[in-house]
Amino acid sequence: MSAPLLIIAAGGTGGHMFPAQALAETMLARGWRVKLSTDARGARYAGGFPAQVQITQVAADSMGRGGPLARIVAPFRLGVGVLTALLGMVRDRPAVVAGFGGYPSFPALSAAIALKLPRMIHEQNGVLGQVNRLYAKRVHAVACGTWPTDLPEGVEGFHVGNPVRAAVLERAGAPYIPPGDYPMSLVAIGGSQGARALSDNVPAAVASLPDAIRANLRVSHQARAEDVDRVVAAYAQAGVEAQVRPFFDDISARLAEAQLVISRAGASSIADISVIGRPSILIPYPHATGDHQSANARGLVEAGAAILIPESALTPATLAEQIGAVLGHPDGAMRMCHAALACGLPDAAERLAEIVEALGGEDRK
Repeated sequence: MSAPLLIIAAGGTGGHMFPAQALAETMLARGWRVKLSTDARGARYAGGFPAQVQITQVAADSMGRGGPLARIVAPFRLGVGVLTALLGMVRDRPAVVAGFGGYPSFPALSAAIALKLPRMIHEQNGVLGQVNRLYAKRVHAVACGTWPTDLPEGVEGFHVGNPVRAAVLERAGAPYIPPGDYPMSLVAIGGSQGARALSDNVPAAVASLPDAIRANLRVSHQARAEDVDRVVAAYAQAGVEAQVRPFFDDISARLAEAQLVISRAGASSIADISVIGRPSILIPYPHATGDHQSANARGLVEAGAAILIPESALTPATLAEQIGAVLGHPDGAMRMCHAALACGLPDAAERLAEIVEALGGEDRK
């Protein structure tokens, strides 16, 4: 009897792809076969998936974006994607189909419904995304990364947490060196696509810090490709050593070395910060669907592990004040570290895997 097959459907951004990768790693270790169904955009974040995972690109488009022509074409592209997914599942029947959100999960989940296959979704944020909301009542399990999650009436959610990749898990609870009069690391991350608001404010805030703090800082700043040059120039003008890139492949190592993290409040970023255990300043993306990034940040903020600054209140002066409040108070920073760890769920991938295996076991009986 061949190993059971899990099809993971995800795409769009790293926020969908990183927890999907964590589940793939866990299911492979449990003896399953794993295939990833995504689109060209999601495939950009699939480089870290284990080599054993077969990656299939499907046609998928959001029906609410683009001009009139794009909106006309989108349903046909999705239809082609569903047909492709159906044919693939008929040839190699999966035991379970798991959707992680984003329009690339639409074809696989639709095909799973048509073939009456066990299926589930995982929602990373405190508010369901459009595709997950569409399927919440048509799957056998809804796993939630953030708790509480705003769910449709009559839908029961299972709080599993947001799975983190193996590279992050290896650094879970890494020893924290509190800030002091020695080299310190500041990490600024705007999610998998960077954030202009951080590029506009973090370098200026760092430049205005007291000399005793600024002289010790080493910054890792993730910025959009179009912002990299100006961010590099801003740090250079402030006399601060900084590495500025559109994407850090070694972000887990950088987080582990950080005294402070400044971040958007994407679900995967929150999970990484809490599992490794680092003080943070969170700046939720204000245009996220249902303001879900503010919901994501709530747990760390209420635990005393993070400071929340709404983007509407974000200025270099405000940010500099909060950076100084953390880096100037080692005891407080250590308390934030411990509070973040208390919020972390390093076994989230294992919890999610238990749901997958329960659904798969039902299919094989």
